[in-house]
Amino acid sequence: MAGMLEQDGRPEGTGAVARIVVIWALLGGALLLAVVVMNVASVLGTLVGWTVPGDFEMTEMGVAVAAFSFLPYCQLIRSNVTADIFTQNAGPRTQAFLNLLGSVIALLFALLMLWRMYDGMIDQKTYAYETSILQIPVWLAFIPILVSFALLAVSALSTLLLDVRHLSNGAIHD
Repeated sequence: MAGMLEQDGRPEGTGAVARIVVIWALLGGALLLAVVVMNVASVLGTLVGWTVPGDFEMTEMGVAVAAFSFLPYCQLIRSNVTADIFTQNAGPRTQAFLNLLGSVIALLFALLMLWRMYDGMIDQKTYAYETSILQIPVWLAFIPILVSFALLAVSALSTLLLDVRHLSNGAIHD
């Protein structure tokens, strides 16, 4: 069924979009790992009187950026929105239609969030908000988040086109 991983474990589509999305998710994972290492260093450092200044600030920003970086990948592997318990007995055409509906919703969500997060970034920059300890401009964290939402929109459009193709070419029969 369309919507699952291909047999070799990669997300649907092997083109540039899939490669960029996978790399972006891996970078998000590396960032999350760096945040974990920093937190371990901070906790262990307090035992010997050494602290990591701004660890809460960096954790807050790092986790937010990392979490958003996974959304495009989740869309490509169809893991953002599932309700398998309700659709497991539905026919293939119904499941394909629900996949299409999920792709449309993901696309609209990504575009809405891209618009609103861009406005939020502009506000953060206009008012020069900074973190309290490290004085990092908060708007800088919005840049990779905006990239994540742009990639989510492209991923959702990609899955939407696959869904339309599956429904229109008659490959799915009840």
